[in-house]
Amino acid sequence: MRVAIHTLGCKVNQYESQAMEELLRARGHSLVPFEAQADVYLINSCTVTATSDKKSRQAVRQARKRAPGALVALCGCYPQVSPEAARQLEADLIGGSGDRRGFLDLLEQLARTREKAVALDDPFRRRVFEALPAGGLEGRTRAMLKVEDGCTNFCAYCIIPYARGAVRSLPVEQAAAQARDLAEAGYRELVLTGIELSAYGRDLPERPGLAALIAQVCRAVPGMRVRLGSLEPRTVTEDFCAQLAGLPNLCPHFHLSLQSGCDATLARMKRRYTTERYLESVGLLRRHFDRPALTTDLIVGFPGETEGEFAQTLSFLQTCAFAQMHIFPYSRRQGTPAAGMPGQIPNGEKARRAHQGAELARAMEKSWLSSWMGQRVAVLFEEEKDGFWRGYTPQYIEVRGKGENLHNRVCPVTLTAVGEGVAFGVVTEEEAP
Repeated sequence: MRVAIHTLGCKVNQYESQAMEELLRARGHSLVPFEAQADVYLINSCTVTATSDKKSRQAVRQARKRAPGALVALCGCYPQVSPEAARQLEADLIGGSGDRRGFLDLLEQLARTREKAVALDDPFRRRVFEALPAGGLEGRTRAMLKVEDGCTNFCAYCIIPYARGAVRSLPVEQAAAQARDLAEAGYRELVLTGIELSAYGRDLPERPGLAALIAQVCRAVPGMRVRLGSLEPRTVTEDFCAQLAGLPNLCPHFHLSLQSGCDATLARMKRRYTTERYLESVGLLRRHFDRPALTTDLIVGFPGETEGEFAQTLSFLQTCAFAQMHIFPYSRRQGTPAAGMPGQIPNGEKARRAHQGAELARAMEKSWLSSWMGQRVAVLFEEEKDGFWRGYTPQYIEVRGKGENLHNRVCPVTLTAVGEGVAFGVVTEEEAP
C-alpha cells in the first residue's frame, strides 16, 4: 500500500509517526507525501487545544475529499479524548494514543475487508511502555528517542493526562541500546523526549530517575550529541546538575517549562513550583554548565490574570534572561478545570499580552545571540537553503554559513552577525572534535 501520514502536535507525536513509518516500511508498504495520491491516509492527531482538534478534523476531511476511495485512518490524542466527535468523522479506522503496532495491524486488515473499526482503550489502564523504532529528523542528522509516556500532573489548563494516562518509562538499558543503534546509523544528535520527561523512571522497579538515564545514554554514544526535551523545573537539583555537568556530549540547552512568572497565577494553574523555586533551578544550571541556553514556554491571559500579575510575569522573565521563549495566549480547553474558571480574559486582551511577551522574547533572544558574536562554536549542519547551510550549536543557536556539502558535519564556525532569531558565521570546513 501507498501510505501518507500527516502529523499534528508535539515531538512525541512526531516520534510516533516516524516509528509507524518504519514499521510500515518493514511490512513492505511505501510512504508518500500527504498531498499525493495514496491508498491510505493516516492522521496522527493532537488535542492540546481546541484549535488542534479543529486541525485534526480538517485533515480527515481533506484526505477523504482528495481520494474518496482511499482508507482514512485517525489515531492519536484527539480521538482518545473525544471519541464520540471522532466517530462522526468519515474515518475508516479510529485508534487512540497507544498500541501503534495493533493500530497498523487493523489498518492492514481493513485494507482487505473494507470494514470500519474503532479501537480505543482506557489510557489509565496502561502499565507498560510501548517500545517503538527510534526515528530521525533532518535526513540522518538528528534523531529522537522517546523514553517516557504519560503524565499525572493534571495542570488546570491541560487535557493531555486524559489522553496519555499514567507514566510509563523505557528501561535504561533499552534506551542506551536504541541510542547506540541510531549512532551506528549515522545520526549525530539525539533528542530525548517524552510527555513528561521529568517523570522518567518512577514506574520502573529500580526507579532510576532521569539523571541516571541521561548519564547512561551519553556514555553509550560518546560521539553523539544528546539533547533534552522539556523539563519540569523541580527536576533541576544540585544532585541532578552534579551528575550531568561532567558529560561532554550533553548539550547545555535546558527547556524549563514556566507558564507564568507570577505565583498567584501558577497556583491557579496548579503548577507545582513557585517563582523562587524556578529561579533556583536557573541559578543551578548557570553555575554547573558553561553558558547554558535556557528556554521556556509562557501562557498569557490565563483566567484571572490581572494586569499586575502579567506585569510580575514580564519582570520575572527579564530576571531569568531566557535565550528563547515560546509565547501562547491561553486557549480554553473544554474538559479541563480552567475552562470553567471565572475571570476569562477576552481574546483581544490575550492577543495584546502575547504580543507584548513576544516583543520581550525577541529582545532577549537578540541579546543572547549578540553575546556570542566573535565566538568560535561547533555547528552540526543539517540542510542547505537559500544559499546558506543551516545548523545548530550545542546551545541550540541556529547558525547559517556557506560551504560545500556540510550536511551532517560538525564544523567550527566563527559567529559574525545576528539575524532574526539566527546567527551568521564563517565556516571552517574541517570537522570539529
